[in-house]
Amino acid sequence: MTEPWPIVPLRKVVTPRKEFIQIDDLTEYKRCRVQLHAQGIVLRDTILGAEIKTKKQQVCHSGEFLVAEIDAKVGGFGIVPDSLEGSIVSSHYFLFGLDESSLDRRFLDYFIRTKSFQDQISAQGSTNYAAIRPEDVLGYKIPLPSPDEQHRIVARIEELAARIEEARELRRRAVEETEALLFVHAAEVFDHSNGFTKFPIESFCNVRGGIQKSSERIPGANPRRYITVAHVQRNRIDTSDIRYFEVSDEELERWRLLSGDVLVIEGNGSSDQIGRTALFKGEIEDCVHQNHVIRIRPDQKCVLPEYLNAYLNSPPGQSQMRERSRTTSGLFNLSVGRIKSIEVLLPSLEFQRRIVTNLEGFQAKIDALKRHQAETAAELDALMPSTLDRAFRGEL
Repeated sequence: MTEPWPIVPLRKVVTPRKEFIQIDDLTEYKRCRVQLHAQGIVLRDTILGAEIKTKKQQVCHSGEFLVAEIDAKVGGFGIVPDSLEGSIVSSHYFLFGLDESSLDRRFLDYFIRTKSFQDQISAQGSTNYAAIRPEDVLGYKIPLPSPDEQHRIVARIEELAARIEEARELRRRAVEETEALLFVHAAEVFDHSNGFTKFPIESFCNVRGGIQKSSERIPGANPRRYITVAHVQRNRIDTSDIRYFEVSDEELERWRLLSGDVLVIEGNGSSDQIGRTALFKGEIEDCVHQNHVIRIRPDQKCVLPEYLNAYLNSPPGQSQMRERSRTTSGLFNLSVGRIKSIEVLLPSLEFQRRIVTNLEGFQAKIDALKRHQAETAAELDALMPSTLDRAFRGEL
């Protein structure tokens, strides 16, 4: 820009507006909500008036600036989209109409995502008091170039945003292709092992279901960690999201997980995820499993746990999982009996070790690729904030 843009308080271009309506019990209403971190406004739900307790609500109009009284300091604000015209919010939100002859709503929408705007909100008032008032909002400062310059800036931001999103899509595809590489490699490894005999799992493993969740399992004198479907990711156990069951010492001896147990998801809404397995390596002491997770305990004189887990997660293993699952209301289900019948190629322990070493080496290469992709993702995530900061400094 050749000259500095004027910096004005928002009150110069926005006006507080309150339009309350009386909720009718027999009318259906759209309610909206603000997402945190300046991620915009979305539909909360569509609900019958009879279910709304507070009978006076505000009506939102598209293009208005909506600010959450409590959540503003964590990015709880945005521009009402056209799709939410006529939606309602409670009195804990503030609505501001725009003077669109002076302020392009898209210009404001991008400006409120900048760090400089969010810093103004964070600095407002007491740090011990999260809520803000309409007067606070009206005092926030905004650069105000001419309408034509605003339109130019918006067009430039949108052009760069489209390029960033295109790069994100390419990265997403690269991640998917990287994930598929191990699956393809595992298929090739086990295809080369077809000369070996297949044995049903029940001939060399103990297979057991888990503990059913009930009111009797509310943690009391003997709380024990338990693993459920959310913890069993493909090839890894997620130890976050800690959960407890009440489990007696006697029950613990029956259901305690041991290092080397292979855990299988019993049911899932997706055929791609049914039978997802992970090897338990003793990550959690005195841990049990819920009934939606099936435990396979291999006889390690016959099969390496790492080999069994790799085979079950490979294309031939997953194919058998899908064949044995059944669909009930769109959910794919396995059972202890079906798991027992799955047939596994069983070469010598030495050959199993060679396969495991091969797959672990390939996994290490995949992990290196993923780390690089994660770094690229972080760089992409930083591009849009940087673009917005440059835009509102007049550098685009």
